Amino acid sequence: MAKFEVNAGRFDPYKNFKFRVKWDGRYVAGVSKVSALKRTTEVVEHREGGDLSFARKSPGQTKFEPITLERGVTHDREFELWAAKVWQYGRDLGAERSLKDFRKDIIIELYNEAGQLALAFKVYRAWVSEVTLLGELDANANAVAIQSIVLQNEGWERDTDVPEPTEPTIN
Repeated sequence: MAKFEVNAGRFDPYKNFKFRVKWDGRYVAGVSKVSALKRTTEVVEHREGGDLSFARKSPGQTKFEPITLERGVTHDREFELWAAKVWQYGRDLGAERSLKDFRKDIIIELYNEAGQLALAFKVYRAWVSEVTLLGELDANANAVAIQSIVLQNEGWERDTDVPEPTEPTIN
């Protein structure tokens, strides 16, 4: 089986440095790092009394690991506004959280080296469980100020409507 169906001459896998994140129908500014999409299914061991001295194994509950998004600090407030829907300081009792819209579906898109959309993953019912709006500051460093959010989610899947792009050739 070919690694690439449309671009049979391609041997290299996609690189990890061209991607975008989208929610509420808009791309989120400046996202520079997305943690891995990881799913774990627990193992349920069981045996009958008359079985040999080993346990049978079957799949149990599946959990989806949190996803961390990082970006440089800008004036864009998307991370801050979404985190405030989960909990907001100084609000009255019972009004510190938005139960209506604190969850979002997000899309993570991966592009090939030519900037063509190659893969996309849909992440379902995500919400912010941790936010860092201003990361560590260091007067001796030569780095970008970073903010991050950790997203709990209820699953993800590959968007099969995104086809393998026909890669351009340059003459």
